[in-house]
Amino acid sequence: MKQGIPIAAVLGGMMSVAIATAEPLVLGQDDTVGKVLTAQKGKKVTIRLKSGEDLSGTVKEVNGSLVQLSELSGKEFYDAVIAIQGITAVIVRVKTP
Repeated sequence: MKQGIPIAAVLGGMMSVAIATAEPLVLGQDDTVGKVLTAQKGKKVTIRLKSGEDLSGTVKEVNGSLVQLSELSGKEFYDAVIAIQGITAVIVRVKTP
């Protein structure tokens, strides 16, 4: 029974971390797609391209005109470099189940 309490504490702590990772998306007056992506650095996003294709992965780097996504969904061993001007939407998870 003594081992049950620490395990419950660890599981409870993990659940609170999962809840804390989903943050609401807040837009500022002067925000751009590049600024939104910069704010998501290190987090998973889905990017919709002008072609209609979606790419999902972790935002690794953002500069003035490009974004690098790593750990692409379905292509975990690949990264993508995407022109910011070719992006029509940035889709971000803001709630956890």
